[in-house]
This record gives sequence, C-alpha cells and structure tokens, in this order.
Amino acid sequence: MRPILTLRQYSHELIVHSHDHAQLVFGLSGALDFEVDGHGSQVVQQSFVVVPSGFHHACGSANGSRCLVLDVPGDEWVVQSLGDHAQASRRLLDNAGRLPLDAGQSQLVNWLAASQVNDPVIAQQGAVLLLASLNNAQPQVVGGRRLPYAALNAHIDQYAAYPLQVADLARIAGLSSARLHARFVAECGQTPMDYIRSRRLHMAVGMLRDSALPIGEIASRVGYSSQSAFAAAVLREFGASPGKLRREAGDKQR
Repeated sequence: MRPILTLRQYSHELIVHSHDHAQLVFGLSGALDFEVDGHGSQVVQQSFVVVPSGFHHACGSANGSRCLVLDVPGDEWVVQSLGDHAQASRRLLDNAGRLPLDAGQSQLVNWLAASQVNDPVIAQQGAVLLLASLNNAQPQVVGGRRLPYAALNAHIDQYAAYPLQVADLARIAGLSSARLHARFVAECGQTPMDYIRSRRLHMAVGMLRDSALPIGEIASRVGYSSQSAFAAAVLREFGASPGKLRREAGDKQR
C-alpha cells in the first residue's frame, strides 16, 4: 500500500508525471518550482500546492527543497476518514492551486514532519487532521498570460542549427524549466523539446520547397548532423521523405 505521508527531497532534476490520486505538497525548506495544469507557483514554507487526481504536473528545485507530501488514498478513504468534513475536502482536492498555511496549520505540518510518518497510525491520523484543518482554504491559482511564442519562435529560428535546451526557452519566458514544461503541455499539448523539433522540421520543409539547397545542407541548418536521422524525422512528422516533399513542390510549380 502506498504511504499516505512521506518526507521528500527535491533537486534540480525535473519531475514530470501524473497519478490517479490527489496529492498535497507542503513546503518545509527551500523553494520548489511547481506547475499544475499549466499554472505555475512556488512551494515554500507556510504554503502548499494541490494536485488533483489525474492532473499533469511538473516540479523541480534549483537549490534543493524539502517537503511533506500527502498522497490521498482515494475518494472512499476521504469519505470514511473525514466524515462530515469529506465534502469540503473533496472541493479542496478537486482544484489545482497554491494555498497559504496559517500559523496553526504550519505548526501541524512541522510537527508531522518531525514525527514518524512511516508509522501507519501517525500517518493516517495526521493526514485526517491535516485535511480537516484545511477545510476553509481557497486555492490561489497562479498563471494568466500565454507563453511568449513570438520570442520563443524567433530564438528557435535564429539558433536552429545549434543544440537547443529547454533552459534556453525558459530563460526567454522568465520561467523555470519545470514551469515551462508544464505550460507547453497545457497550452500546446507537447513538450518544449517536441515544440523545438517540430518548428525546426517545418523550417526544413520550407527550405525543401522554396530553395535548391542540398538536403544534407538543409539538415545541418536545422540541427541534424546526420542526413539519415533528418530524413527519418521528416518522415515521422510529415509522412513523406525529404526527397518526395521536394519533388511534390516541384510538380506544383510546373
């Protein structure tokens, strides 16, 4: 059975996933960049983030972060364990967002973090008490404007021939890599690296159709050192080889 309460250390390594249960992540030390459903926030002391069941999320901490994590066993557990508080807890767990902790709630989180959370009784009772104490909390969703696609596209176009990293785009967008990843997934349905790859390949197709450059030269201009790897990527993306796309463009111009 999955533990209800755990202490976790987060690092610069990006974690990106979803799970079939709700989760609460409480800040103990450091700062954890967190992105849920395309909305970014930062989990620090006296705050926590709600991750509803099934929601895609990403997190990472440049300088390290320590958190108390509550993995809710399921809706049946909420009903059986929270009683009259169950409905309020359901509302809390269904809405992604960051929330502040008051002094009493923060003290409870710190007490649990210092306790033997691997003890099933402490974990069970502590989780119930913690959820009940949060009944009136209101998520503070952070987000708003869309990503600066014009600036991101200009950067990709300018440096298409060179290795590009997610951190490059994150710097332009003014976000952490974790937050950028989740924003891309929420807004575009693809990861930043998938977005970079797709834009490069669309640039390549434009050159195939509008120029007489050798295919190997085009491959190099969009970051592929191997013509065969470039051809395979074009085939996956467009369902045709670079040579066929060029021939089709020539046929249309006649």
